[in-house]
Amino acid sequence: MEEKEIVSRHFIEQIIDKDLEEGTYTTVTTRFPPEPNGYLHIGHAKSILLNSGLAKKYGGKFNLRFDDTNPMKEKSEFVKSITDDIVWLGAEFEDRLFFASDYFEQMYEAAIKLINKGKAYVCDLTAEQIKEYRGTLTEPGKESPYRNRSIEENLDLFEQMKSGKLADGEKVLRAKIDMSSPNINLRDPIIYRVAHATHHNTGDKWCIYPMYDYAHPIEDAIEGITHSICTLEFEDHRPLYDWVLRELEYVNPPKQIEFAKLYLKNVITGKRYIKRLVEDGIVDGWDDPRLVTIAALRRRGFTPESLKLLMELTGVSKAHSTIEYPMLEYCIREDLKLKKSRMMAVLDPIKLVITNYPEGQIEYFDVQNNQENEELGSRQVPFSRELYIDREDFMEVPEKKYFRLFPGNEVRLMHAYFVKCESFDKDEDGNITTIYCTYDPATKSGSGFTERKVKGTIHWVSAPTAIKAQVRLYENIVDEEKGAYNDKGELNLNPNSLQVLNECYLEPALKAANPGDSFQFLRQGFFCVDIKDSNLDKLVFNRIVSLKSSYKPDSIR
Repeated sequence: MEEKEIVSRHFIEQIIDKDLEEGTYTTVTTRFPPEPNGYLHIGHAKSILLNSGLAKKYGGKFNLRFDDTNPMKEKSEFVKSITDDIVWLGAEFEDRLFFASDYFEQMYEAAIKLINKGKAYVCDLTAEQIKEYRGTLTEPGKESPYRNRSIEENLDLFEQMKSGKLADGEKVLRAKIDMSSPNINLRDPIIYRVAHATHHNTGDKWCIYPMYDYAHPIEDAIEGITHSICTLEFEDHRPLYDWVLRELEYVNPPKQIEFAKLYLKNVITGKRYIKRLVEDGIVDGWDDPRLVTIAALRRRGFTPESLKLLMELTGVSKAHSTIEYPMLEYCIREDLKLKKSRMMAVLDPIKLVITNYPEGQIEYFDVQNNQENEELGSRQVPFSRELYIDREDFMEVPEKKYFRLFPGNEVRLMHAYFVKCESFDKDEDGNITTIYCTYDPATKSGSGFTERKVKGTIHWVSAPTAIKAQVRLYENIVDEEKGAYNDKGELNLNPNSLQVLNECYLEPALKAANPGDSFQFLRQGFFCVDIKDSNLDKLVFNRIVSLKSSYKPDSIR
């Protein structure tokens, strides 16, 4: 008998399967609801990919909706950056782009409905007093002295709030639920406040704005969201979410489901911390490649596929877990290793002169772009009498088991010839300036030469044809030994998080690289052309990740 394939489904998929099977919903509609008050970070990528992936898997719809209910912190700049990030990740929302502010009129009418039902009231307590009256996790709250105002008085006062007759903070509208509830979120939460602020989308039309916990379920219901998937910190807010939907009498309301966030160790994701780094000039913007905003990862050279692989490896569950940064690096290496051409680049150059090679001659070698993927083809690499090699590939007095270039030693120039070091020059400070070698024409790569072997192979670029570039080497902006934050909540920054190399030489094929293009630099790592600072007059490459790591995820060890 043929065995059936066992398909593993995470708990959210199991809930959706059950809902569809029982007819609770006939289709699936999900959403990603960011507040446009900053750039998205890698944790948001998990939610984006989860929500959009579920909609695609079930043949449903995916909405991008901006929860723009707080005009004091929101900007059009953030709307654009978030939209760009989501498009880059491949989450398809097509024409399903919405704003919470599109529904302000319906939210206002819903508030009127709650007042008329005796389920909302205008309160004069200050923010401090409301907090004091709210109680604690072990002590119940106490009722506001304004809790039992008449429906007529509440309607009148709410109209005064809406018409701009009251100052910010003078009065709020609160839901009337249960001040003794063990869930603090149900102790008459604020659902509207006065805020005389210009909104990025509605301008000065409104001076009252809904609170997130009130607005969010209404937005979901209006859009026909079936499964409102959010992170675990909203689990205690779910009773309020359900209360709003129930009291407003929505038919077939959405279902809130919570999952565990993606926590990446030793990174900075807090918006206020990133904002401070930007304002203090420590980073050059929210997209600085040392950060883990999605924009920064994109600029660094990470790919949507690498982030999708990370999400697959971390899985979907209700259990909190923290992953190590090397897991993210593992994912980008896995994605790029067969996709990218392997080029020669010299980051710390020293000149090498082949004294017996004809002056002025340029020879070309046909080199495979990626020895593990023949489909990437080949290129012509120029070779000449004068080359650049990396400084670390030469030692005047070699250490034990050092097989690269030193006086009297012979090595292979990758894809070219054997060369033997005959002498070298130093400057007045004792630094090596030029290395002089001879080459053996019989050792040409691909010639089948077998008379002798060498242990060392080094890469190079031809000096007359090399292109000059700036290369930026990145490390974690956080001091990993100390952790991201100290006891005072301040950042522990790594002073060596950025190294800028201005005298780098690359093979000429890289001159045609466009912003965002990425390559492997042999023995150095994966690099991409910076999308912000690179131009035809000054090429700038960012190191995405180094080549070597012993790290492997537990699932494939």
